[in-house]
Amino acid sequence: MPQNKPPKDTGPTANQGEGNQGEGNQGEGNKTAARHYNEAQHRFAESGKVEPSARRAEKALDRDKAELQRAEAIGKRHKAAEDPEVTRKY
Repeated sequence: MPQNKPPKDTGPTANQGEGNQGEGNQGEGNKTAARHYNEAQHRFAESGKVEPSARRAEKALDRDKAELQRAEAIGKRHKAAEDPEVTRKY
């Protein structure tokens, strides 16, 4: 007598299990990617490399200040072309 097996789930949420990491649509927000990111951030914070990295980033910002100011000016010019309702103060 043949056994009746339920049909294999192939819907949009079929690949959300832990065994299928990185596969399929996880809906709103990718919990697997978020967990990997958070774990990497904790490892970095505990590695003792935060202070040296922060100092390097601060130096890079100082060095690239003129470039950042130019980019800001370009952005502000674009803002001038926006709909006045967007920035209107009531």
